[in-house]
Amino acid sequence: MPLFTKAPNSICILRLSAIGDVCNTIAAVQCIQRQWPSTKITWITGKLEAQLINDLPNIDVIIFDKKDGIKGYFSLWKKLKGQNFDALLHMQYALRASIATLGIKAKYKLGFDAKRSQDFQTWFTNVKVPSPEAPHVLDGLLAFASTLGVIDITPTWSIPYSEDDNRWVLQHLSNQNNESKNLLIVPAASKAYKNWTVEGYAAVIQHAQQLGWNIILAGSPAQIEIDLAYKIQSKAPSVTNLVGKSTIKKMLALIDKADLVIAPDTGPTHMANAMNIPVIGLYAHHNPERTGPYLYRQYVVSSYKEAIAKEHDITIDNLPWRTRVKDENAMTLISSKHVISMFDKVVSTLN
Repeated sequence: MPLFTKAPNSICILRLSAIGDVCNTIAAVQCIQRQWPSTKITWITGKLEAQLINDLPNIDVIIFDKKDGIKGYFSLWKKLKGQNFDALLHMQYALRASIATLGIKAKYKLGFDAKRSQDFQTWFTNVKVPSPEAPHVLDGLLAFASTLGVIDITPTWSIPYSEDDNRWVLQHLSNQNNESKNLLIVPAASKAYKNWTVEGYAAVIQHAQQLGWNIILAGSPAQIEIDLAYKIQSKAPSVTNLVGKSTIKKMLALIDKADLVIAPDTGPTHMANAMNIPVIGLYAHHNPERTGPYLYRQYVVSSYKEAIAKEHDITIDNLPWRTRVKDENAMTLISSKHVISMFDKVVSTLN
């Protein structure tokens, strides 16, 4: 039975990080809003993630900064003082998130069931959301909306960005040939082992340039991303390098203006998915059927099956849901030939 047969007065969303998971959570939250537009929604999230969601319509965003330590919890609870929610959607099983729930008052506290929960999350919830048969993280988040009583859980996204962000993107594209398509490559993730090779990216860039595509590199100001972009640019100099020069919202606008995105297992992969921009995800360490770009999993180039087979004697279907490849060189199993082939396949759908 659903928890609500009519619109609840208020719901609290607890999803602190990361950008990709927050993108997936947006779809679940907006499903709730479609059915119950009058329900007041408060979303507790991280400092960086707030930059992505702070202008979503009809959502009160509260920042929880884990760097503040114990003071961060007391600050959060002070902001929530006097509020009593109909439901708390505890959508992050990290222990630090569970501790935050201790100061959140709600009749129902929903969390993952035993299959998807970890870090003792079940101790902090009184409603266990059944895990769906579908393995994807987003399907598990949509199950929260279904448990509440939301009927249509078809995922859609609407994430705005400002006209200033739009102008910034157009400024960087203004010198491009209007007849050329734009390939946006976000080459790096925050963890180095998730990154593909410099030689691989260079080969794909050269192939795309031969077909008349404009190439743009983008990413955060993290040194690992700046260094990788510099190495790629040294082998493929005719690219526009915007790594470290964009905010989250400018990145969103840049993705929205691209014709195609290529990226490893990182937040912008899911941002492209949310903006309905075709994305070729490069995966090795996590099962892309679980963590890949939801609408574009058919475009993923993955070495996960090959790499996981080297570490386990049983099939993927019999492994625990979140089994990760440990080999830090697993991304090197992806060949430029396979990525170029996928690029050509996706391009054929764009024409």
